[in-house]
Amino acid sequence: MKLKSHRAPLYEALLAYRDSRQRSFHVPGHKNGQVYRALLQKEENAYADGQAAKHNESHLGKEPLEQSQLHIVEGEQLAAGERQESLQDNTLREEKDQEEQSQPNIVPTRAFLEMMRLDVTEISGTDDLHHPEGVIMEAQQLAADCYGAEESFFLVGGSTAGNLSLLLTVCDEPGSIVLVQRNVHKSVIHGLMLAGAKAVFLEPWVDPTSGLAVMPSVKTVQAAVQAYPEAKGLLVTLPNYYGMGADLTPIARICHEAGMPLLVDEAHGAHYGQHPELPASALSCGADGVVQSTHKMLSAFTMGAMLHVQGTRINRSLLRQRLAMVQSSSPSYPVMASLDLARRLLHVQGAQTFTAGLAAVSIFKRGLAELPRFRLLQPAALLQQELSAEVEPADQTAHASAAQPEQMHGQSAAELGHAAAGYTAQDPFKAVIYDGLGILSGYGLQQQLEARGCIPEMSDEQYVVLLFSLGSTEEDAQHVLLALQDISSAFAVEGDLLSPEESGEHMRGEKHYISTWNNFQEKATYYSEPIPFSLQPIREEHTIVIPINECAGRRSAEMVIPYPPGIPLVYPGEHISPTILARIQLLRDEGAKFHGVTDASLQTMKVMKNE
Repeated sequence: MKLKSHRAPLYEALLAYRDSRQRSFHVPGHKNGQVYRALLQKEENAYADGQAAKHNESHLGKEPLEQSQLHIVEGEQLAAGERQESLQDNTLREEKDQEEQSQPNIVPTRAFLEMMRLDVTEISGTDDLHHPEGVIMEAQQLAADCYGAEESFFLVGGSTAGNLSLLLTVCDEPGSIVLVQRNVHKSVIHGLMLAGAKAVFLEPWVDPTSGLAVMPSVKTVQAAVQAYPEAKGLLVTLPNYYGMGADLTPIARICHEAGMPLLVDEAHGAHYGQHPELPASALSCGADGVVQSTHKMLSAFTMGAMLHVQGTRINRSLLRQRLAMVQSSSPSYPVMASLDLARRLLHVQGAQTFTAGLAAVSIFKRGLAELPRFRLLQPAALLQQELSAEVEPADQTAHASAAQPEQMHGQSAAELGHAAAGYTAQDPFKAVIYDGLGILSGYGLQQQLEARGCIPEMSDEQYVVLLFSLGSTEEDAQHVLLALQDISSAFAVEGDLLSPEESGEHMRGEKHYISTWNNFQEKATYYSEPIPFSLQPIREEHTIVIPINECAGRRSAEMVIPYPPGIPLVYPGEHISPTILARIQLLRDEGAKFHGVTDASLQTMKVMKNE
């Protein structure tokens, strides 16, 4: 079958069903929105009747006055009686209106009702996600063609469903060892628990300029693969929540030489590889299984994601079974149709899909350069390229020599060379900014932006992540620039910005900078011993709740997850180091929100009783 990229077969099938106006004798129970449509019609009729009554009253109100003038003598008492009755009627009507206003409106808008016409189930013509033979199969084949995969699967449970299914596939027996980047999303941990796997956690490489963890270095991966050749695969996250990353190709090569698949949580990189200014995709670097949140950086509905596979290292028959286990047997057709449409937009327009969004980013970066207080996180090599592009060729060497220390926060040449190896790619749509004065924390800057109508993706103690996309506009960029200018004026202080060296030291200082993304331990080893995971719960009688400042050295009985981005700092059964405890307390004091903990205020923690 020849694929036609301009088609959106699943979406078109839903439109055809809507337009057929067939009688529904199947689920869902709202019957294409019919349950509300009758109520809406009743509400509209009541409104029309009310308007007509008001119109009649306006004319009737004049009539008695004219009649009383014509029949003053014989009608005085009658007119007075009518006026009294009219007053009583008005009082009753007002009481009824007040009673109706006090009742909640139970009828959704027409726009929502129209969407309900597309909310169908597995019937003739709409196919079945778990056994696709028609429009869903064609839509997934088109997705594979668009993204460069051998096979693609629609996910209606976000990237979470993809991570769970991949781990349940490669960990095909209890106790399977899998190599896992330490700072992964909680869905990966849940996948390890479901699989009953043993995780060898690999410490992520930390960018010395920003202090942020990216992914494990090639050296770390090589050492872990050699130490555990029996591992069923390696799972890494790229890009991280800040849009930072590096080339996956050498890591894929190491895995393949050892006969194990490379699995990539590329939730924030569904757009990668689709434009020359965007980083390469994980698939193009050789990854075997890749999970993407199509709803995050492209145009699908929330919860819409995809899983792409290639090669023979993943058992696809088992993968289909696992997908059926972790996904609903009644998937959302509007969500799947939005995946179909997101793919078609990209397939037909190609790189032009991102033209407007990248233009908005460019406007923002130019405007930010005129606000020296606020700085932008970028790889060292990219900063150097931008600096070189701003000067005449004859002056490039001298300018780079003079400007590099200022732009690189005082990093040495050796440090910069090392940084280039681990942080070489930055998603241009993730504008990561911070206060160069060191006065406003990331949380504080986010609050100020929100007060001015700009809602960031996330913040930590240092940074704010502004997420642009293919849907961003020039007006968006101008709005946030005006907000930053206003914040700068509102928080003006005497003196100049911190020197680049001071700014760099401040960013890396132990007193302040903690990221919700960083949860690595400060130790010499690059990878852990195999840590067993299971679904067996920790029994309450084996736990105790104690003040958090007494938790160092104790084994945690709960998972501590700053959210966003959902990267666990501590796992159940793991010893709480003084370093990690300090991070938890600092994030708490700076206003971070936490999942997985019994005490949301984190004044106490649940730990294991001393054995």
